[in-house]
Amino acid sequence: MRRVIFPVLLGLFGISVLCGLGIWQVQRLHWKEAMLAEIAARMAAPPAPLPATPDPDKDRFRPVTVVGHTTGQELDVLTSTEVLGPGYRIISGFVTDDGRKIMVDLGFVPQPNKDQPRPATPLTVTGNLNWPQEKDSFTPAPDASNIWFARDVPTMSVALGTDPVMIVASALSPNDLGVTPLPIDSLGIPNNHLQYAITWFLMALAWAAMTVLLIRRTLRRKD
Repeated sequence: MRRVIFPVLLGLFGISVLCGLGIWQVQRLHWKEAMLAEIAARMAAPPAPLPATPDPDKDRFRPVTVVGHTTGQELDVLTSTEVLGPGYRIISGFVTDDGRKIMVDLGFVPQPNKDQPRPATPLTVTGNLNWPQEKDSFTPAPDASNIWFARDVPTMSVALGTDPVMIVASALSPNDLGVTPLPIDSLGIPNNHLQYAITWFLMALAWAAMTVLLIRRTLRRKD
């Protein structure tokens, strides 16, 4: 029996670790579902005026409406959509009627329209506050032709001379800038935790099966 102690311990250790990871993913699933429900509730609220001091956590996805004008300064974020194809998100400086300087993600233009003039324009913007977390250690810096590779609100606000506040437009009035708004959609927020949990539990089952086979082979060698 001593010869099977190690396979048994190894099997129990692997199964416990894999099942623990599966349980953790189930917990993450419940957390993500609650978060998505909260986001959906926020997004379903009627648009309100821009808060005096927007909070990246409390006010993320909050619907707002602002009236003012674009500054004519913009940053172009490389992107692609399944329907519209490759192009750019146009991030514009925006001055509200009460003098606040913020940013507006106006929407999408196809690649050939990147350098079309988009001068300062009076505009009413309805959309959602957002602080996208798209930048990581692998994201390239913006290039010399004003092409960005992620919406990095703090860095972009410095480049445009605005507060670190961004509205992702869902509607522009009037829309004379040749852009197609890309509104926030909670369906675009990934929730793969159920798939991950199933994977871990299947791996635990496979580990258990391999442990049984190892114990049987060990006992046969003994015989």
